[in-house]
Amino acid sequence: MNILKSIALLAMVGALSACTQVGDDKGGDNYTDTGPLADLKAGIWVDPEGCDHWIIDDGLEGYLMARLNRDGTPVCNGNVPPNTAYGPFRAGQGVADIL
Repeated sequence: MNILKSIALLAMVGALSACTQVGDDKGGDNYTDTGPLADLKAGIWVDPEGCDHWIIDDGLEGYLMARLNRDGTPVCNGNVPPNTAYGPFRAGQGVADIL
């Protein structure tokens, strides 16, 4: 029975290790079309409260970050209706998006 527990523990450790990112570089797209995130085209999504968020859709991966003023407050200008996305946020997709 101890051998089965050891094998199960080893399998769990192996599965969890596959979830970690190798290295410290968080500024790159490390999936099918590797490259720096700065090269991707961002659009803007307006949340239900009317605040802007940077958005990038890379096919299988997506990125979202609040759009902030220089003082750290969110950009909420009300120029675009809530729940709207606009801009070239799907530019450069390496994988077809079914949506």
